[in-house]
Amino acid sequence: MQKSVIVVHGGAGAWQTERWKSGLAGVKDAAKVGFKVLKAGGSALDAVEASVMCMEDNEIFNAGLGSTLALDKRIEMEASIMEGGALNAGAVGLLRDIKNPVHLARIVMESTDHVFLVAEGAEKLADVYGLERREPLTKLRLRYWRELTQKLEKGEVKSLPKLTKLLQSHPNLFETDTVGAVALDKNGDTAAATSTGGRALKLPGRIGDSPLIGCGIYADNEAGACLTTGIGEVAIRLVLAKGTCDLMRAGQSAQQAAENSIRLVNHRVRLSSSMGLIAVDTQGRVGAAHNTPNLCWAYMTSMMRQPKADMQAKAILESKPVMEKTWESANL
Repeated sequence: MQKSVIVVHGGAGAWQTERWKSGLAGVKDAAKVGFKVLKAGGSALDAVEASVMCMEDNEIFNAGLGSTLALDKRIEMEASIMEGGALNAGAVGLLRDIKNPVHLARIVMESTDHVFLVAEGAEKLADVYGLERREPLTKLRLRYWRELTQKLEKGEVKSLPKLTKLLQSHPNLFETDTVGAVALDKNGDTAAATSTGGRALKLPGRIGDSPLIGCGIYADNEAGACLTTGIGEVAIRLVLAKGTCDLMRAGQSAQQAAENSIRLVNHRVRLSSSMGLIAVDTQGRVGAAHNTPNLCWAYMTSMMRQPKADMQAKAILESKPVMEKTWESANL
Protein backbone atom coordinates (compact mmCIF):
# COMPACT_ATOMS: atom_id res chain seq x y z
CA MET A 1 0.00 0.00 0.00
CA GLN A 2 1.33 3.43 -1.00
CA LYS A 3 2.01 5.99 1.73
CA SER A 4 -0.11 9.11 1.42
CA VAL A 5 1.46 12.50 0.68
CA ILE A 6 0.12 16.01 0.16
CA VAL A 7 2.00 19.13 -0.90
CA VAL A 8 0.40 22.59 -0.98
CA HIS A 9 1.54 26.06 -1.94
CA GLY A 10 0.22 29.55 -1.34
CA GLY A 11 2.12 31.23 -4.15
CA ALA A 12 5.58 32.19 -5.34
CA GLY A 13 6.91 35.71 -5.68
CA ALA A 14 8.10 38.41 -3.31
CA TRP A 15 5.96 37.86 -0.24
CA GLN A 16 5.67 40.99 1.86
CA THR A 17 6.89 40.46 5.42
CA GLU A 18 3.53 41.48 6.86
CA ARG A 19 1.99 38.38 5.27
CA TRP A 20 4.59 35.73 6.17
CA LYS A 21 3.08 34.54 9.44
CA SER A 22 -0.45 34.31 8.03
CA GLY A 23 0.78 32.68 4.83
CA LEU A 24 2.68 29.92 6.63
CA ALA A 25 -0.24 29.29 8.97
CA GLY A 26 -2.54 29.12 5.95
CA VAL A 27 -0.55 26.52 4.04
CA LYS A 28 -0.14 24.44 7.20
CA ASP A 29 -3.90 24.47 7.71
CA ALA A 30 -4.47 23.51 4.08
CA ALA A 31 -2.02 20.62 4.34
CA LYS A 32 -3.75 19.38 7.49
CA VAL A 33 -7.17 19.57 5.85
CA GLY A 34 -6.02 17.64 2.79
CA PHE A 35 -4.08 15.04 4.73
CA LYS A 36 -7.05 14.43 7.01
CA VAL A 37 -8.96 13.34 3.90
CA LEU A 38 -6.14 11.00 2.90
CA LYS A 39 -5.79 9.55 6.40
CA ALA A 40 -9.49 8.74 6.44
CA GLY A 41 -9.09 6.74 3.23
CA GLY A 42 -10.22 9.50 0.89
CA SER A 43 -8.88 9.94 -2.63
CA ALA A 44 -6.10 12.23 -3.74
CA LEU A 45 -8.72 14.11 -5.75
CA ASP A 46 -10.84 14.77 -2.66
CA ALA A 47 -7.75 15.80 -0.72
CA VAL A 48 -6.45 18.40 -3.17
CA GLU A 49 -9.92 19.90 -3.59
CA ALA A 50 -10.30 20.22 0.18
CA SER A 51 -6.87 21.83 0.55
CA VAL A 52 -7.48 24.36 -2.18
CA MET A 53 -10.94 25.25 -0.87
CA CYS A 54 -9.34 25.88 2.52
CA MET A 55 -7.00 28.41 0.91
CA GLU A 56 -9.76 29.95 -1.22
CA ASP A 57 -11.53 30.76 2.05
CA ASN A 58 -8.43 32.41 3.54
CA GLU A 59 -8.09 36.05 2.49
CA ILE A 60 -4.30 36.03 2.84
CA PHE A 61 -4.07 34.20 -0.49
CA ASN A 62 -4.77 35.40 -4.02
CA ALA A 63 -7.56 32.91 -4.68
CA GLY A 64 -11.25 33.02 -3.89
CA LEU A 65 -11.61 35.47 -1.02
CA GLY A 66 -8.75 37.94 -1.35
CA SER A 67 -8.30 37.73 -5.13
CA THR A 68 -6.30 40.49 -6.81
CA LEU A 69 -7.82 43.19 -8.97
CA ALA A 70 -7.33 43.66 -12.69
CA LEU A 71 -6.37 47.02 -14.19
CA ASP A 72 -10.01 48.12 -14.32
CA LYS A 73 -10.66 46.97 -10.70
CA ARG A 74 -12.62 43.86 -11.64
CA ILE A 75 -11.91 40.40 -10.22
CA GLU A 76 -11.57 37.41 -12.56
CA MET A 77 -10.83 34.11 -10.80
CA GLU A 78 -9.50 30.87 -12.31
CA ALA A 79 -9.19 27.28 -11.09
CA SER A 80 -8.59 23.73 -12.28
CA ILE A 81 -8.43 20.17 -11.02
CA MET A 82 -7.04 16.94 -12.50
CA GLU A 83 -6.81 13.28 -11.54
CA GLY A 84 -3.98 11.09 -12.73
CA GLY A 85 -5.82 7.84 -13.43
CA ALA A 86 -7.94 8.51 -16.51
CA LEU A 87 -6.40 12.00 -16.93
CA ASN A 88 -9.75 13.65 -16.35
CA ALA A 89 -9.64 17.41 -15.78
CA GLY A 90 -11.87 20.42 -15.32
CA ALA A 91 -11.12 24.14 -15.41
CA VAL A 92 -12.90 27.48 -15.08
CA GLY A 93 -11.94 31.08 -15.72
CA LEU A 94 -13.13 34.70 -15.61
CA LEU A 95 -15.30 34.09 -12.53
CA ARG A 96 -16.58 37.11 -10.63
CA ASP A 97 -18.01 35.90 -7.35
CA ILE A 98 -18.05 32.10 -7.06
CA LYS A 99 -17.08 31.23 -3.47
CA ASN A 100 -14.98 28.18 -4.35
CA PRO A 101 -13.86 28.16 -8.00
CA VAL A 102 -12.02 24.84 -7.58
CA HIS A 103 -15.29 23.09 -6.74
CA LEU A 104 -16.85 24.45 -9.92
CA ALA A 105 -13.83 23.11 -11.83
CA ARG A 106 -14.55 19.67 -10.42
CA ILE A 107 -18.18 19.93 -11.53
CA VAL A 108 -16.96 20.74 -15.05
CA MET A 109 -14.75 17.64 -14.93
CA GLU A 110 -17.34 15.23 -13.57
CA SER A 111 -20.66 16.56 -14.90
CA THR A 112 -19.96 17.94 -18.38
CA ASP A 113 -18.36 16.75 -21.61
CA HIS A 114 -15.93 19.66 -21.48
CA VAL A 115 -12.66 20.58 -19.79
CA PHE A 116 -12.68 24.38 -19.67
CA LEU A 117 -15.58 26.81 -19.17
CA VAL A 118 -15.32 30.56 -18.61
CA ALA A 119 -17.33 33.62 -17.62
CA GLU A 120 -21.11 33.50 -18.04
CA GLY A 121 -21.21 29.88 -19.15
CA ALA A 122 -19.28 28.72 -16.11
CA GLU A 123 -21.37 30.83 -13.75
CA LYS A 124 -24.61 29.46 -15.23
CA LEU A 125 -23.33 25.96 -14.45
CA ALA A 126 -22.60 27.13 -10.90
CA ASP A 127 -26.21 28.28 -10.57
CA VAL A 128 -27.50 24.94 -11.80
CA TYR A 129 -25.58 23.20 -9.01
CA GLY A 130 -26.45 25.81 -6.40
CA LEU A 131 -22.88 26.92 -5.70
CA GLU A 132 -22.48 29.66 -3.14
CA ARG A 133 -21.41 33.11 -4.25
CA ARG A 134 -19.32 35.64 -2.32
CA GLU A 135 -17.79 39.08 -2.80
CA PRO A 136 -14.06 38.25 -3.05
CA LEU A 137 -12.73 41.80 -2.67
CA THR A 138 -10.84 42.53 0.57
CA LYS A 139 -9.45 45.75 2.06
CA LEU A 140 -5.87 44.50 1.63
CA ARG A 141 -6.26 43.80 -2.09
CA LEU A 142 -8.02 47.13 -2.60
CA ARG A 143 -5.11 48.91 -0.88
CA TYR A 144 -2.59 47.12 -3.09
CA TRP A 145 -4.59 48.05 -6.20
CA ARG A 146 -4.68 51.72 -5.22
CA GLU A 147 -0.94 51.79 -4.54
CA LEU A 148 -0.15 50.19 -7.90
CA THR A 149 -2.50 52.37 -9.92
CA GLN A 150 -1.06 55.48 -8.25
CA LYS A 151 2.38 54.41 -9.49
CA LEU A 152 0.95 54.12 -12.98
CA GLU A 153 -0.71 57.55 -12.80
CA LYS A 154 2.51 59.18 -11.59
CA GLY A 155 4.47 57.63 -14.44
CA GLU A 156 6.61 55.56 -12.10
CA VAL A 157 5.89 52.48 -14.19
CA LYS A 158 7.16 53.59 -17.59
CA SER A 159 7.11 50.36 -19.60
CA LEU A 160 4.46 47.93 -18.38
CA PRO A 161 5.23 45.17 -20.94
CA LYS A 162 8.95 45.09 -20.10
CA LEU A 163 8.60 42.58 -17.31
CA THR A 164 12.27 41.96 -16.58
CA LYS A 165 13.13 45.61 -15.90
CA LEU A 166 9.80 46.20 -14.21
CA LEU A 167 10.22 43.30 -11.80
CA GLN A 168 13.73 44.43 -10.96
CA SER A 169 12.47 47.93 -10.14
CA HIS A 170 9.19 46.95 -8.51
CA PRO A 171 9.37 43.33 -7.25
CA ASN A 172 5.95 43.55 -5.60
CA LEU A 173 4.16 45.10 -8.56
CA PHE A 174 2.87 41.90 -10.08
CA GLU A 175 1.34 39.87 -7.30
CA THR A 176 1.31 36.36 -8.72
CA ASP A 177 0.18 34.39 -5.71
CA THR A 178 -1.70 31.24 -6.63
CA VAL A 179 -2.79 28.40 -4.38
CA GLY A 180 -2.67 24.70 -5.11
CA ALA A 181 -2.18 21.16 -3.90
CA VAL A 182 -0.83 17.89 -5.28
CA ALA A 183 -1.37 14.54 -3.60
CA LEU A 184 -0.71 10.82 -3.76
CA ASP A 185 -3.15 8.53 -1.95
CA LYS A 186 -2.80 5.01 -0.52
CA ASN A 187 -4.00 3.49 -3.80
CA GLY A 188 -1.24 5.18 -5.78
CA ASP A 189 -3.60 7.68 -7.41
CA THR A 190 -2.35 11.22 -8.01
CA ALA A 191 -4.28 14.47 -8.29
CA ALA A 192 -3.69 18.21 -8.51
CA ALA A 193 -5.84 21.30 -7.98
CA THR A 194 -5.15 25.01 -8.21
CA SER A 195 -6.96 28.33 -7.88
CA THR A 196 -6.02 31.98 -8.38
CA GLY A 197 -7.35 35.49 -8.57
CA GLY A 198 -4.97 36.18 -11.44
CA ARG A 199 -2.24 38.73 -11.79
CA ALA A 200 -2.45 42.20 -10.26
CA LEU A 201 -3.15 44.96 -12.81
CA LYS A 202 -3.67 42.44 -15.59
CA LEU A 203 -5.70 43.38 -18.65
CA PRO A 204 -9.35 42.31 -18.28
CA GLY A 205 -9.93 38.97 -19.96
CA ARG A 206 -6.38 37.71 -19.45
CA ILE A 207 -6.20 34.03 -18.48
CA GLY A 208 -3.05 32.60 -16.93
CA ASP A 209 -1.62 29.12 -16.59
CA SER A 210 -3.73 27.94 -13.64
CA PRO A 211 -6.70 26.64 -15.66
CA LEU A 212 -4.59 25.46 -18.60
CA ILE A 213 -4.00 21.71 -18.37
CA GLY A 214 -0.34 20.90 -18.93
CA CYS A 215 0.81 24.46 -18.30
CA GLY A 216 -0.09 25.23 -14.70
CA ILE A 217 -1.34 21.80 -13.65
CA TYR A 218 -0.87 18.15 -14.53
CA ALA A 219 -1.39 14.77 -12.86
CA ASP A 220 -0.59 11.32 -14.24
CA ASN A 221 -0.43 8.10 -12.26
CA GLU A 222 2.45 6.97 -14.45
CA ALA A 223 4.56 10.02 -13.56
CA GLY A 224 3.29 12.11 -10.63
CA ALA A 225 1.62 15.48 -10.20
CA CYS A 226 2.88 19.04 -10.58
CA LEU A 227 1.67 22.62 -10.13
CA THR A 228 3.30 25.87 -11.20
CA THR A 229 2.95 29.26 -9.54
CA GLY A 230 4.25 32.64 -10.62
CA ILE A 231 4.01 34.49 -13.92
CA GLY A 232 1.57 32.35 -15.87
CA GLU A 233 2.81 33.37 -19.30
CA VAL A 234 6.12 31.64 -18.52
CA ALA A 235 4.48 28.33 -17.62
CA ILE A 236 2.23 28.55 -20.69
CA ARG A 237 5.12 29.07 -23.10
CA LEU A 238 7.01 26.08 -21.69
CA VAL A 239 3.99 23.81 -20.95
CA LEU A 240 5.79 23.53 -17.64
CA ALA A 241 3.61 21.27 -15.49
CA LYS A 242 3.40 18.54 -18.13
CA GLY A 243 7.12 18.88 -18.81
CA THR A 244 7.90 18.37 -15.14
CA CYS A 245 5.73 15.25 -15.06
CA ASP A 246 7.55 13.96 -18.15
CA LEU A 247 10.85 14.29 -16.28
CA MET A 248 9.42 12.22 -13.42
CA ARG A 249 8.13 9.67 -15.92
CA ALA A 250 11.69 9.39 -17.24
CA GLY A 251 12.95 8.47 -13.77
CA GLN A 252 13.76 11.74 -12.07
CA SER A 253 12.57 12.28 -8.51
CA ALA A 254 10.03 15.01 -7.82
CA GLN A 255 12.78 17.24 -6.45
CA GLN A 256 15.11 16.68 -9.41
CA ALA A 257 12.29 17.35 -11.85
CA ALA A 258 11.24 20.55 -10.07
CA GLU A 259 14.79 21.88 -10.02
CA ASN A 260 15.41 21.03 -13.68
CA SER A 261 12.18 22.71 -14.71
CA ILE A 262 13.23 25.93 -12.99
CA ARG A 263 16.60 25.66 -14.73
CA LEU A 264 14.69 25.40 -18.01
CA VAL A 265 12.83 28.61 -17.13
CA ASN A 266 16.12 30.37 -16.40
CA HIS A 267 17.69 29.11 -19.63
CA ARG A 268 14.87 29.53 -22.15
CA VAL A 269 12.78 32.41 -20.83
CA ARG A 270 15.42 34.27 -18.82
CA LEU A 271 12.88 36.09 -16.70
CA SER A 272 14.11 36.29 -13.12
CA SER A 273 11.75 35.98 -10.16
CA SER A 274 9.09 34.38 -12.33
CA MET A 275 8.24 30.82 -11.28
CA GLY A 276 7.84 28.22 -8.55
CA LEU A 277 6.89 24.53 -8.68
CA ILE A 278 5.64 21.84 -6.34
CA ALA A 279 5.45 18.16 -7.26
CA VAL A 280 4.99 14.64 -5.95
CA ASP A 281 6.17 11.54 -7.79
CA THR A 282 4.72 8.03 -7.88
CA GLN A 283 6.98 6.94 -5.01
CA GLY A 284 5.63 9.67 -2.76
CA ARG A 285 8.72 11.86 -2.93
CA VAL A 286 8.15 15.60 -2.57
CA GLY A 287 9.60 18.29 -4.82
CA ALA A 288 9.65 22.09 -4.65
CA ALA A 289 11.83 24.70 -6.36
CA HIS A 290 11.64 28.32 -7.46
CA ASN A 291 13.58 31.26 -8.90
CA THR A 292 11.52 33.79 -6.94
CA PRO A 293 12.44 35.32 -3.57
CA ASN A 294 9.78 33.21 -1.85
CA LEU A 295 7.64 30.13 -2.23
CA CYS A 296 5.02 29.75 0.49
CA TRP A 297 4.45 26.01 0.81
CA ALA A 298 3.91 23.04 3.10
CA TYR A 299 3.82 19.25 2.91
CA MET A 300 2.75 16.30 5.02
CA THR A 301 3.31 12.55 4.74
CA SER A 302 2.21 9.45 6.60
CA MET A 303 5.43 9.61 8.61
CA MET A 304 4.72 13.07 10.03
CA ARG A 305 2.54 14.23 12.88
CA GLN A 306 2.40 17.83 11.65
CA PRO A 307 3.02 19.47 8.28
CA LYS A 308 6.27 21.30 7.56
CA ALA A 309 6.08 24.75 6.02
CA ASP A 310 8.50 27.38 4.78
CA MET A 311 8.76 30.55 2.73
CA GLN A 312 11.53 29.03 0.63
CA ALA A 313 12.28 25.74 -1.07
CA LYS A 314 15.26 25.00 -3.34
CA ALA A 315 16.05 28.28 -5.06
CA ILE A 316 17.53 28.00 -8.56
CA LEU A 317 18.80 31.46 -9.43
CA GLU A 318 20.27 32.31 -12.80
CA SER A 319 23.91 33.47 -12.71
CA LYS A 320 23.86 33.31 -8.93
CA PRO A 321 24.89 30.59 -6.48
CA VAL A 322 22.10 28.31 -5.32
CA MET A 323 20.80 29.39 -1.94
CA GLU A 324 22.08 27.04 0.72
CA LYS A 325 18.81 26.80 2.57
CA THR A 326 16.61 24.06 1.09
CA TRP A 327 13.28 22.65 2.03
CA GLU A 328 14.91 19.62 3.61
CA SER A 329 16.22 21.90 6.37
CA ALA A 330 12.89 23.62 6.96
CA ASN A 331 11.41 22.89 10.33
CA LEU A 332 8.65 25.40 10.93
